[in-house]
Amino acid sequence: MKLLTHNMLTSKAIKGVTVGYPLRIIAKDIRVSEVDFSPEYIARIIPKLDWTVLWKAAESIGHVGELPQILIEDFETNEDFLKKAHHVLLEVEIINGHLLCPESGRQFPINDGIPNMLLNEDEV
Repeated sequence: MKLLTHNMLTSKAIKGVTVGYPLRIIAKDIRVSEVDFSPEYIARIIPKLDWTVLWKAAESIGHVGELPQILIEDFETNEDFLKKAHHVLLEVEIINGHLLCPESGRQFPINDGIPNMLLNEDEV
């Protein structure tokens, strides 16, 4: 699971959960793979992210690197920044572990890079 995906997941669908965001990451296996860099794509995706959640997620798995804690103003034209964001968003991947709902404590497994967010009937 890429951190880009993590930034958009919530457990709000669980009965009794009002926000369910951000999910805490408990990573067992992490892989870093090179992905082609597209500054235009990264510049377009950044406004859709919760930057604080992204930064904390990267920090929690030990991959924050030199990513600034606060989104810089000129990020669209700062290629060095876009490369750092690209690395954290697309090159770092949680292979195995789980996500933890901040309200209910419900765990969602991550196996082979795929988070399983399916709920049991009694949770809906």
